[in-house]
Amino acid sequence: MLEFENQMLLDLLHEDGLLIAAKGLGIERILISLITTYNDPGNLVVVMGTNQREEEYLLAQLEAQSLTPLPRCITADCPVNERAQVYHDGGVLFVTTRILVMDLLMERIPTELVTGIIVWKAHRILESCQEAFALRLYRQKNKTGFVKALSTSPLSFTAGFCHVERVMRNLFVKKLYLWPRFHVDINTCLERFHPEVVELHLSMTSAMKEIQMAVLDLITATVQELKRSNNSIDTEEFTPENAISKSFEKMLQVQLDPIWHQLSPRTRTLVADLKVLKTVLGYLTQYDCVTFYNLVNSLRTTEKALQSSGWMLLSSAETLFYYAKLRVFGSDSKKGKKENDNASSSKNMNDFHLEVNPKWVALSEVLDEIQQEVSESKDMEKCLVVTQDDRTSLQLREYLVSGSEVVLQRLLYQTLGQKLGLRQPECNLNTVKTNKGSINQRNEKRSLNKSDKAQKEPTNKGKKAKKSKTSDSGKGKDITLTQITKRYNFVGHSDSEEAGSDKEDDEERILSRRHFLSPLTLVQSLKSTNDPFKITQLLEDVQPKYIIMYDSDLTFIRQLEVWQARHVDRVRVYVLVYKGTTEEQVYLTNVKREKDAFEYLIKEKASMVIPEYNDGKTEDHPDLIRDSRSASEVEADEKKDTRKGGQAETEVKIPQRIIVDLREFRSELPALVHKRGIELDPVTIEVGDYILSPDICVERKSLSDLIGSLNSGRLYNQAQSMTRYYKRPILLIEFDQNKPFHLQGKYFLSSDASSSSKDVAAKLQLLTLHFPHLRLLWCSSPYATAEIFQLLKAGREEPVVSKAEAITAETNPDAASERYNPQIKDFISKLPGINTQNIYSVLNKVSSLPELLSLSQETLTEIMGSTSNAKALHSSLHQCMKPPEQFQDAKRGGRFTKKGQRRFQNRVTR
Repeated sequence: MLEFENQMLLDLLHEDGLLIAAKGLGIERILISLITTYNDPGNLVVVMGTNQREEEYLLAQLEAQSLTPLPRCITADCPVNERAQVYHDGGVLFVTTRILVMDLLMERIPTELVTGIIVWKAHRILESCQEAFALRLYRQKNKTGFVKALSTSPLSFTAGFCHVERVMRNLFVKKLYLWPRFHVDINTCLERFHPEVVELHLSMTSAMKEIQMAVLDLITATVQELKRSNNSIDTEEFTPENAISKSFEKMLQVQLDPIWHQLSPRTRTLVADLKVLKTVLGYLTQYDCVTFYNLVNSLRTTEKALQSSGWMLLSSAETLFYYAKLRVFGSDSKKGKKENDNASSSKNMNDFHLEVNPKWVALSEVLDEIQQEVSESKDMEKCLVVTQDDRTSLQLREYLVSGSEVVLQRLLYQTLGQKLGLRQPECNLNTVKTNKGSINQRNEKRSLNKSDKAQKEPTNKGKKAKKSKTSDSGKGKDITLTQITKRYNFVGHSDSEEAGSDKEDDEERILSRRHFLSPLTLVQSLKSTNDPFKITQLLEDVQPKYIIMYDSDLTFIRQLEVWQARHVDRVRVYVLVYKGTTEEQVYLTNVKREKDAFEYLIKEKASMVIPEYNDGKTEDHPDLIRDSRSASEVEADEKKDTRKGGQAETEVKIPQRIIVDLREFRSELPALVHKRGIELDPVTIEVGDYILSPDICVERKSLSDLIGSLNSGRLYNQAQSMTRYYKRPILLIEFDQNKPFHLQGKYFLSSDASSSSKDVAAKLQLLTLHFPHLRLLWCSSPYATAEIFQLLKAGREEPVVSKAEAITAETNPDAASERYNPQIKDFISKLPGINTQNIYSVLNKVSSLPELLSLSQETLTEIMGSTSNAKALHSSLHQCMKPPEQFQDAKRGGRFTKKGQRRFQNRVTR
């Protein structure tokens, strides 16, 4: 471990706290060291917050260190009895948060014996999340164990009021450790072993510069219109500089999501246009001219123009469309559209002057320079080319193998060949087998683009002095060359050629082709998967001598610095960047935002006041007080004199309990209910989600679940079961406090009866008509729901778990409503004259349906207590019901035919 990593570990081992480090500094090694430190059967340490891929990587690293016994992973596949045994065996355990909460509530885990909890990704800890719930359950019964939290997202702690203090309170820690990149220890350590960096400042072509200026003008105009249209919203951060950054969409989401339903249609369109223009700007520097033209051309339609806010009508948009077409169809002079139209009518692919990406040319020159440098070396050097996404990685691989002309012609034929009637290009990708041919093509292309080479900065001129190798210990000895080439898809290497041969033959075959394979070039994207440790593992396995950063990424730069500091051999890094463009501005903006976030946290740390009880090891922590009463009630009870007759009167308070279905622990509500001092009994129940008392059953529905249940009819069956077995059934409709919702929109309300908002409202009305005893609760957030549950339980009897489990959707022998046949009761309730006041009188005094048919109108009046209701019921059972007169004479615009009249009369008499 490096010096600053040792200091991070010592800080956490000395005292519990929250450690926030900059991205890419290798904080996962701190987690591995903590696991190694506490990995002993005498300890019971729980690691939560990790996903499956992170657990696999950590276990692989621990296995490489020969750590025994290895930590175990507890997931839903592990049975309950086996989990209890694993807890008693001790050691370090990776436990999913939901299972940890369930085991703590059911007391399957010996909470008093837990040595501590390690929290990964601590920036996700909120008051209502499962992680905070598990920590609160842990601290209530364990006052001696440790809590150590780690995070690499400083920006997450800057949103909201005193966010870092609230997170530390939920974590039950008192110390905050900040490790930014500009920390003295980190800066001193990494500067001693920094890699050799060669920055190649490239210049865009004239067409690319015109397109960039046009898109920036469009973004500026859109941002200004967005700020002008929303004077009441805090739009201070809505600037063109932030609009091109990667975090702008999150910024918009935080600002506009809570009030999204109150925004005008124009504001929503402006937000959508900003996302589109940002995508166009990214495609300009990221991909080739054909891909960029296809994107821009797809926007130039009547439908897209009508959906936009009007930016396509500006002169900058016309400049964008013109130069995007110019880069593909080509023209040495700007004579207007006539030449482009003539070019587009050509049938020969060679007539097009496809513009080559300047980064492609620069990449070829760098690879040629590296090849000349290692041509005299006997070792097989490896070169790593890092891109931003898979699409760029695939294009670069095809370009290095086949050349720019083949790649661009193939893209043009695949996308526009049928529309323009182009002939298929003669050169195919399959004709080029090795890297040797691609080098010749790159040399030819370089001779045709000598003018582009003059645009570079002088930093890449001159021969670099070859560094003497001090030691070969930095190279991976545990992995062979054949294993590396088979594991990673190197450019110019074919796995099929080595298939079926033994290890020595593979080595000789690869080394015999060193004259055109050296250096082995690997093109890798940073976002090919969601694996956060993929690049770190790749650096350890491949051990590249040369690294070419095709796209700049802040996290990878930090990972590269740390990896270089941990190895002896010095690597050379080539950075390809467009000078003075939005690509450079995006990178600088990300650096600035992280720096500002750490400066904000440093100021907060200097001024924050942490209570002594914040670690939860005493009984003074407010979140650990198990009292469901309000603060005023507690204070009033404390002031009362409880001494009567010289003896203190003690009143034993029975804690309130709620039966909760196991599936409900995916939501935030159980954690908030438990925080109010109400005990939870997690069981599997078929009717309802929450049982507040023997009479109150609650079915909780989120908005998406409500709409889906209404459309499928599932909610009708659930309401039928609740009303049949509980006296007070409740349908709880819970909103997300961070997202808007409305049944009747202010702007988009349609007059069509089939609109979604009216459809939901109509189905809810039908539900209340069919089940008049069903109560609807509209809750603005889970916090409001927890408060309502506490009010509903006041003074009521506690539910019984065994009875709640016995109630199913089919049978319930203990339910009062089982005195009546459910099918007969439903049928009777639909008859005319039957209402909620007389239905039970009819069911009690009439034994069967034949008896009901034989009763006279006077008898029904005595039973029902209403003459009008009795007349309506008697008429519906005994009189012939005919349609109204206005429908008798009309059928498809005319009178009934004789045949139709006979059919109608036969139906009535039946």
